[in-house]
Amino acid sequence: MTGESKRRTQQERRAETEQRVLDAATALIARNGSRSVSLAEVGRLAGYSRGIVHHHFGSREQLLGAVVRHAQRFDLPAVEGGGLARITALVSTYLVNLRDRAPASQAFLLLWAESMASDPVLGPLFAERDAWFRERLADDIRAGIEDGTVRSDVDPPSVAISLAGLLRGIGMQLLSAADDPLLDRVTEQAVDLVHRSLAAPGGP
Repeated sequence: MTGESKRRTQQERRAETEQRVLDAATALIARNGSRSVSLAEVGRLAGYSRGIVHHHFGSREQLLGAVVRHAQRFDLPAVEGGGLARITALVSTYLVNLRDRAPASQAFLLLWAESMASDPVLGPLFAERDAWFRERLADDIRAGIEDGTVRSDVDPPSVAISLAGLLRGIGMQLLSAADDPLLDRVTEQAVDLVHRSLAAPGGP
C-alpha cells in the first residue's frame, strides 16, 4: 500500500467519524434541543469516546457550529433561467428539505429558536449564518433585476429579509408535521406567492 493510499484511507476514516458525530449531535438536538448536547453524550451515541469528539471538533461550541452549518447546507438543482428561477428553486428546495432532511431541519430550527433568546453561543453564530443566508437571497434578487426576470422596483435586502422570514416561519409551523402531505401544498403555494410577488411584468 502506498503512502498516498494510506492518506486517502485516513481522510475517509476522519470524514466517517466526523459525519457520525454530526449525526449523533443532530439527533440529540432534534429531540431535546442544545441543552442535551455534551461531548460525552454525543460520543456515546456515535460510538466514540468524549476524547474522539473533542479531537475532531474541539469544544461543545465548535460542535454546535458544525451542526448548524451542516444542517443549513442544501444543494440546489440545476436551474435554467434567470434570478427569479433561482429564487423560486431555493424556496422550493428549502421547504422540501424539511421532509427529506427532517432531523437536520428540526435541529436547525430548534437551535435558531434558542438563538432568539440571546444564547451566548447560538446568538452570534446565527447572526452570522442568517446574514449569509440573506445575502445569498439578495444576490439572486439583484441578478433577477439585472436579467429582467425580477421587478426593478424591489429592494433586494428588504425582500431577502422577508423571504428568510417566510421560510423560517413556515418551517417552524410545519416542523411537527414534516411528513404530512400538507407540506407539498404549502411549498407549491409559497413558490407561487414568491413568483407572483417578484416577477417582472411580461416575464415568465
